[in-house]
Amino acid sequence: MAFDGISVAALVKELNDKLTDGRVSRIAQPETDAVLLTVKNGRNQYRLLLSANPSLPLAYLTETNLPSPAQAPGFLMLLRKHLSGGRVVSVTQPGLERVIILTVEHYSELGDLVRHRLILELMGKHSNLILADETDTVTDAIRRIGSGTSSVREVLPGRPYFIPNTRDKLSPLDLDPVLFREKLRSQAGPVEKAVNAVLTGISPQMARELILASSLSGDESAASLDEACAARLESSVLSLAERVREGKFSPNIYYHNGKLIEYSAFPLQLYVSEEAVPYESMSELLSDYYAEKNSASRIKQKSADLRHILHQTMERDSRKRELMEKQLKDAEKRDKYKLYGELIQAYGYGLKPGVQELKAENYYDGGREITIPLDGTLTPQENAKHYFDRYQKLKRTFDATTEQLRETDAELEYLRSVEAALNLAENEEDLNAVKAELVAGGYMRAKTVPGKKAPKAPKTAAPLHYVCKEGFDYYVGKNNLQNEAVTFELASGSDWWFHVKGIAGSHVVVKTGMKELSDKGFERAAALAAWYSSAPKGAKTEVDYTRRRELKKPADYRPGMVIYHTNYSMVIEPSLEGLKQLP
Repeated sequence: MAFDGISVAALVKELNDKLTDGRVSRIAQPETDAVLLTVKNGRNQYRLLLSANPSLPLAYLTETNLPSPAQAPGFLMLLRKHLSGGRVVSVTQPGLERVIILTVEHYSELGDLVRHRLILELMGKHSNLILADETDTVTDAIRRIGSGTSSVREVLPGRPYFIPNTRDKLSPLDLDPVLFREKLRSQAGPVEKAVNAVLTGISPQMARELILASSLSGDESAASLDEACAARLESSVLSLAERVREGKFSPNIYYHNGKLIEYSAFPLQLYVSEEAVPYESMSELLSDYYAEKNSASRIKQKSADLRHILHQTMERDSRKRELMEKQLKDAEKRDKYKLYGELIQAYGYGLKPGVQELKAENYYDGGREITIPLDGTLTPQENAKHYFDRYQKLKRTFDATTEQLRETDAELEYLRSVEAALNLAENEEDLNAVKAELVAGGYMRAKTVPGKKAPKAPKTAAPLHYVCKEGFDYYVGKNNLQNEAVTFELASGSDWWFHVKGIAGSHVVVKTGMKELSDKGFERAAALAAWYSSAPKGAKTEVDYTRRRELKKPADYRPGMVIYHTNYSMVIEPSLEGLKQLP
């Protein structure tokens, strides 16, 4: 969910409860667009991170102490001058705006008690961190905005501070029901988008939640809402506003099959069937949620070089494959040239010199007449030899190209399996395993430092481990080295092995312990194999399964590649249902 006004309200309540009457003991600026305030309140100490990063503006309490740069920026010096040692009077939010205002009371250089406000605007690329005095005059900002940058508002020292209201939205906290219905019906398009356009502080996700709570579809036209529907929607908005005013927040992070999908300051009916992890603190929720999101983002960024190497190699192989298929098509003529040579030897003994063609009966085709082009400057024996030579050349080309095509197809299949392993990588250990595999395969060079020993090969991490209520263990390889271990080291001959048919994916092994696996157990394993594959989620996928003893690995096969000739198959949708992952 976007960091909307509801999420800000939940965070502001927590900050106000914990920071009010506390003293600002330390101020750091760990990043160019972020400030870390340390506030001591009684026996407790809190660190408040305020980030105006355009790509991810955030605010939350953290236990991590972040250092300032060696040379303090001007904005940091200004904050230290006006806020250090000051008492936090309040933490507020105007309406449901994505704005957090920290009011700090301190003594000026003349000994007068004055107040300053540190204002964090969480507005995407327009995010900013602004210091203003008690007359709402800007003292300075972490990002100065002049008239050349914005025609709506200047954020410069000495300019008045105000929150721009260019969209004229309504606040749910002081909603005028008549005006709300008028504005709602004036919107073109579906009611879901209309709610988001009319109300401030409401994200698209919360708009969908309000629609669901009002028993509306969301696709119907806002302009055509009848009185009953409008009344239900209005009631849902007022109910939400009352919960915000009372501060009855109950933060949750939602997961789907173990994958992070959303968070909210309130429980959402939208995700009633998903796994919900409750939090007592909005700060803790935001810290965990974005740490997990950032971790996934970092892994994606760090895998970019590996993906580039993979895609370059796969594109090269694809181009080679096209050329080889063309060569094979040309080589299809080889048998025709062999036939020409044989027919010239059989019927060409009476040909006169200089003849340009030979009409002969094709005894391979029931005596059907065939016309064979000849070179008039050559004898019949020389013409026959010419065709036999062309046949042999094309035959050698066909045999060599067929083998090269087989090797190229095998390499493409292998590279797709490596790409699937990259998609499953969750940490640097997984990435290092894939990198080591590419180095071992000669696709990239290991980085070495002159004078230092080459780094040791990374240890193979343990495969994923799931269990079901019947007590069976399910093991999943996240890369080709793990696939090898799961299949040929962990599994015994009587255990069951699963893999998606025809596409890249993980090896899945079910340890049966000589017990019979139920039909549900087979379905779980097949769905697990489909989940950890290149198959699209939500689409049914064919999965092969067989006893481990039916698998063979030829000596020239790459890691993770196996063959089998006896198997069963089922079509199933990817899922982790009925399985619990163990650490």
